[in-house]
Amino acid sequence: MTELNLQIEELISKNAKDFEISKVFRNYYKNYLNSIETAFETTGGKDFFVKHTKHTDKFLIQLYKYMQRKYFGNYQPMSSSIPVILVALGSYGREQLCVYSDVDLMILYKDIKGYNIKPLMEELITLAWDCGLKLGSRVHEIKEIEEGVKEDITIKTSILESRMIYGSKQLWFEYQTVLRNIRKTAQKEFVVEKLEEHKQRLLKNPLKMEPNIKDGYGGMRESNMVFWMATVIFGVSDVKQLIGKEFSEDEYKKYRSALEYIFQVRNALHNIAKKKLDIVNFDLLPELSSKLGFEHTPRMTKERQCMAKILESLHRIHFFSTIMVKKFTRRVIFEKENIHKLKEYRYIKNLYIVDNRLYTSFNAKPKTLIELLKELINLPNDVKSFDRSYIYYASKSILPNKQTLELKKIIKLLLQKPNLYALMKLIYNSRLFQTVLPITKKIVNQPQFDGYHQHPVDIHSIKALKQLENIKDSYVNSLYKSLDEKEKALVRIVSLLHDVGKGRVTDHHISGEKLFKNMTTAYDFEHEYIQLGALLVRYHNMMSKVATSEDIYSEKVILSFTALIKSKRALKMLFVVTYADISAVGDNIYKSATASLLKQLYLQSLPAFENSALLNESARRNAKQERIKKSQKYKELPNILKKKIFYIASNHIFLKLKADEIINIAIKAQKVESFDYEILNNTNLIIRIIRKVPLNLGFLLGKLEFLNISTMNIFKLYDEKKFFEISFSEKVDNEDLTYISQIIESSFDMSKKTKLLTPIIKKEGIEIDSNHTTYLASMNVRAEDQKGLLAYIAKVFDDYGIEIETAKLSSIKGKAQDLFLIEKNGNFCAKQDEIIKDLCVDEK
Repeated sequence: MTELNLQIEELISKNAKDFEISKVFRNYYKNYLNSIETAFETTGGKDFFVKHTKHTDKFLIQLYKYMQRKYFGNYQPMSSSIPVILVALGSYGREQLCVYSDVDLMILYKDIKGYNIKPLMEELITLAWDCGLKLGSRVHEIKEIEEGVKEDITIKTSILESRMIYGSKQLWFEYQTVLRNIRKTAQKEFVVEKLEEHKQRLLKNPLKMEPNIKDGYGGMRESNMVFWMATVIFGVSDVKQLIGKEFSEDEYKKYRSALEYIFQVRNALHNIAKKKLDIVNFDLLPELSSKLGFEHTPRMTKERQCMAKILESLHRIHFFSTIMVKKFTRRVIFEKENIHKLKEYRYIKNLYIVDNRLYTSFNAKPKTLIELLKELINLPNDVKSFDRSYIYYASKSILPNKQTLELKKIIKLLLQKPNLYALMKLIYNSRLFQTVLPITKKIVNQPQFDGYHQHPVDIHSIKALKQLENIKDSYVNSLYKSLDEKEKALVRIVSLLHDVGKGRVTDHHISGEKLFKNMTTAYDFEHEYIQLGALLVRYHNMMSKVATSEDIYSEKVILSFTALIKSKRALKMLFVVTYADISAVGDNIYKSATASLLKQLYLQSLPAFENSALLNESARRNAKQERIKKSQKYKELPNILKKKIFYIASNHIFLKLKADEIINIAIKAQKVESFDYEILNNTNLIIRIIRKVPLNLGFLLGKLEFLNISTMNIFKLYDEKKFFEISFSEKVDNEDLTYISQIIESSFDMSKKTKLLTPIIKKEGIEIDSNHTTYLASMNVRAEDQKGLLAYIAKVFDDYGIEIETAKLSSIKGKAQDLFLIEKNGNFCAKQDEIIKDLCVDEK
């Protein structure tokens, strides 16, 4: 900075032009930003913030002094005599200025007749922008401030963080008086509005696998809330002034340590991205973890270590912030006239239940962990949530050195409570999760980088438990309600602990099963209960896997699946656990298509536990035909049509569709001379076609490749007629339906061709089973998820005259896993090598 002063002084002495001086300032600031990389290597969080803030202060002061020289020349008064002060606001005011953050500056002045300072202030702001400062500036006359904050809570919030940079001390003293008045004015209105604003911000930015460390859960805004509430309610300039009054020194140290780490993370993010960035995204995580000093270990990658520490820090900040904000603001929000009402809500001494929420005093004396858990067990089952006062009280529980036999008995009782979700959420928020359930040690703050899960393992596990409180799928809900109380309790425990094996070297299904057995044995659960729960943990995602990627109408698939699950009871409970697991991933993950597949797998599997012979395709077809015969609609049909229904060639139509659906398709097919179709566009687009003349399937799918196909069923009917049902994953605009109709009608011209994309399919991605069932062969195709994949395969099949019986399409993590069931004939089974050669890009 000294060298800069000398350069500016020399230019002024030579009467240099404004643009020459501006260029010197700009080059200096640019060089400073380029040197930030080196500075970051030696300093981290708050220390770096302070250094960067102080450097920015000095630079702004230098700009201001230059403007003084320019405007006053040799008659320049002392800076303290000019009624102007430069005031830092926001993160700049808190000395938390990050590299690419906006520099929030307020120029405060008093309009004195003897000075004409408005042009000076305007030119100062322009010069700062020209130099490369990302200035968020506001200019106020001191008498305007008190009125301004009444109109805009944002202004009041920013003003509360004022820090003088340079200027008139006299004016600063006057401003301090104004600040004191601002803090005391409309306190309740300010607090209520800030609390609602903060609530909405957290709802928008919940804790996810790519956390927002500024505005999200546990982020810097939560820390800001503590300061804003402390300064408004207590008038302090630093939160640590409340040590020993509102919180202990140890509590503050843990909170500040976590906040310091988040400061380091933010600095590193800005430094890596070379721009303002507050979301820890996966793309930057490898470089971020290295910059923060992590290295790979045999058990954990540097990325996992880094993210785990970020998650722990966010939890620590959130814990301290939410409790202290609630503790501070109750002084302002609580209505004194409500004190007498507390008696009617009193549950026992020092405990109050209001709207199924438990409250206590922030000064409640802590108990031992055993006493706390006994207190929780004895609570009414309709207690669904806990106030921050109770969470704070629970967090101060006196912990044992190890789990005694008495403690294990109490934990066993706790785990069987109907309101387990509320209790586990309390225990987690109170930071007692690992103490109460040591089995969860490895999953706490365990990140999931699979691109599917939106939350770390511990949060996902608790959310799975939550899903059981309000099951939205009516069929799953009926299954859950049909369980007895012991079975429901086991489903809750398994939902909580289904991923407990994650974070270990062995497969988490296997390690989870072992851990569950060890824990429940130690807690003295019944042997039958232990075995059933361990089975559910071991196969907790098997139902989802089979339903979405295998042929659930295959005898082999069903027998293989049911052999693992072993009983109808376990199958029912597994369905409920599967629902909870998928629903906990995020909103709208458990979709209607998923629900339908799981239900079909459940229903297809049930007969296997009664009579394995019913899994034989012929027997199952016969059973469906018997149901058709009992239908009143069937009884009213002409005899010739009755016979044709049972001449339908496709076995799968009897396995997949209901009796009434089969009858309706048969009736409609009777009138078809060439082709007929219908288009449904309710929740998603569905095209149904009945044809007697050939259908150019490759052309049809090729023209529709701009849409995502989810399933395709093809059933042979009678009189050489076929039924096609193609379902898409989304709904289309109604104006597109005419265009889709034109495509369908054009698809009956076998000479039509469309230019298809050639997808990349590798030979090792194709698996053919010529003996899938008595009548069908199967072909599995695994490849990158690509547009036109199904259309291309259909075109190749058309070329060989291959009849597709059905197609199941699945895409997981960018990988297509498509299953085709194909009518056995010489065109397919005898020509497998040629077909594979034509399908595979690496075989050409």
